[in-house]
Amino acid sequence: MANVLYNAFETYSKHFKLVVFSAISLIIALLIPLVSPLPTYLDLGSTFIRTASIFTNLTVVDIAIIIASTMFSILFLSFAIVMINITIKYRKTRVKVTREIISALEKYTAKVFTILFLFTFILIAVNILSYHLSPKFSGIVTAIAGLLITPLFFYAPSAVVIDEKKLRHAVKTSVSLFFKRFGYPVMWVIISIALLTATDIIFMPFGVSISGYMLLVIDSMLILPFLITLQGEMYINKYAMLRN
Repeated sequence: MANVLYNAFETYSKHFKLVVFSAISLIIALLIPLVSPLPTYLDLGSTFIRTASIFTNLTVVDIAIIIASTMFSILFLSFAIVMINITIKYRKTRVKVTREIISALEKYTAKVFTILFLFTFILIAVNILSYHLSPKFSGIVTAIAGLLITPLFFYAPSAVVIDEKKLRHAVKTSVSLFFKRFGYPVMWVIISIALLTATDIIFMPFGVSISGYMLLVIDSMLILPFLITLQGEMYINKYAMLRN
């Protein structure tokens, strides 16, 4: 596991400019929900939704704006994930970033968008259904559903970009690798919590209103790109020849 973490830091530092460029899409992806009618709030440098407020006082126009903003948010997030995974692929395989790869950005982004959209759609559907059945336990049910479907999507974006797999095969690969090397996802979660909590503590003295937006920018520019890089390195580490 140590070599994966080291490789992630190396990729992140050597291609920092490209990673930061990709992070612009992450900032846009996280900012879009804030300008929509969604009842959102900032915490740990991310945008969260007050799900209990979604089902009240929404007009048809509000719903349309929410759907559109969610789509655009997922699109920008997909582009950032694709760019970072292409960087990992370039560094590991020494394959030049040719015009063919650049022209394939649209294809990669579309596939990753589909993956993220399906993940988001399932969680929203579960949340809405569970809310109407039992509002008190809606959050718990949605969290459990998220944990159950995570293996399907954890490595899927990397499989699409690095190995150019079709969506169905990318999902199968994600499930297989997730359980085969279960320690990697666990390490990823621990590092994610540690980094996001650390930045939250650092900026806490600035006050809730200011620190929330500062964290959004810092986490989007520095923390989230590293976590995506780490995820890609965990995936490509399955190839013995590319582990170092």
